[in-house]
Amino acid sequence: MPSHGADADTRLTRIATRARQDPTATFNNLLSVITVEFLTACFQSLRRDAAPGVDAMTWEDYADHLPDRLTELVARLHRLGYRPSPVRRVHIPKGTGGSRPLGIPTVEDKLVQEALRRLLAAVFEADFLDCSYGFRPGRGCHTALRALEQTLVHQPVNYVIDADIRGFFDHVDHARLLECVRTRVTDPRVLRYLVRFLKAGVLEDGVRLPETDAGVPQGGVISPLLSNIFLHYALDRWFHDTVRPRLHGYAALNRYADDFVIGVQHEDEARAVLAALRARLAQCGLSLAEEKTRLIIFSRFATDRAQRSTLPPGTFDYLGFTHYWGTNPRGKRVLSRRTSRTKFRQKVQQFTAWLAGVRHRLSLPELWARMRDKVQGHYAYYGVPGNARGIQRYLAVIKRVIFRGLNRCSQRRRWTWVGFTRYEARYPLPAARLVHHW
Repeated sequence: MPSHGADADTRLTRIATRARQDPTATFNNLLSVITVEFLTACFQSLRRDAAPGVDAMTWEDYADHLPDRLTELVARLHRLGYRPSPVRRVHIPKGTGGSRPLGIPTVEDKLVQEALRRLLAAVFEADFLDCSYGFRPGRGCHTALRALEQTLVHQPVNYVIDADIRGFFDHVDHARLLECVRTRVTDPRVLRYLVRFLKAGVLEDGVRLPETDAGVPQGGVISPLLSNIFLHYALDRWFHDTVRPRLHGYAALNRYADDFVIGVQHEDEARAVLAALRARLAQCGLSLAEEKTRLIIFSRFATDRAQRSTLPPGTFDYLGFTHYWGTNPRGKRVLSRRTSRTKFRQKVQQFTAWLAGVRHRLSLPELWARMRDKVQGHYAYYGVPGNARGIQRYLAVIKRVIFRGLNRCSQRRRWTWVGFTRYEARYPLPAARLVHHW
């Protein structure tokens, strides 16, 4: 006989099928999908090495007596007796200076959020548009970059709006967000739990911060999906249904979470789209970070267009890469990209900090193996067409970082650069190579 876990998967599939076939359908009994077997599958998908929340409980701690815990949790969920704990806020440094607040829920809260995320995703994935790439199955940063290249190279895009929403995750209005969710989900228990998560509060340095009517904690399992739902209505559908039909020329939106760019064919329409974007975000309780928002000429014919415009030809950063027009060996203008200065500096700083924290605790062979994995992981993201020099430079800088870091280990003799290069030649770090090809 099929398990209840398989039955839950079947019900999720039916929900997704109905949502796809009937764009007007609403769902009022989603919570009935949650069973012990369903929560078990959700629990197994959680990161086991994630930091604990305010209760200091780890994944391994919660795994003890898991069947009993989940049986009791299912009962609480169905009688509306479950109440999430405040998230523990920590601050992580940003590459541009300052810090970014990160909320860390408890393990049980992550588990319930994952269950709700799967339910909501089964409904809303059918509605999301092709211009949205963040936190969706089968999509990611590289599919967004690939689609952006197709747009910039093969479509008549001459201007790019490089926009930045000011403090998006801190300013999402709760009432507007729930209004977006209600367009498809009318289950009162699901809506009640979303409100409880949004109102759970924040604990920072042991002090509970005042509640607000806005903000989605970064770090929550369900936060990316809620953000996608909000921006689907606030930005994607608005651009698709309202903006594009009014333009005479071509225009395209490419969005990854709250990061997005808009390509437009005509300058006057690009200016109109930017003005409309400001008004639309204000209508949704958001605003542009004007110091980070630009309208630039971005065309292989930029020089000619700059002579007829007050706008500057320029470059723009998106998903960690600086995009610009370069020239191939035959003299043809081609779209190029390189690791952005901000991200390059941030990744080197992160590697340096990590090395300082582990170099005294690991033997040289163990440390070297870990460093190889770190470098390979950098290639896995930044090894895209056009960025060969970027990853080669990263490898060269990281070798210097490793050389200085190993020389600060008191239990090892001081290395010379010659000795280091001999060791590295014997046990080489991964050679810089492009991982993605399109």
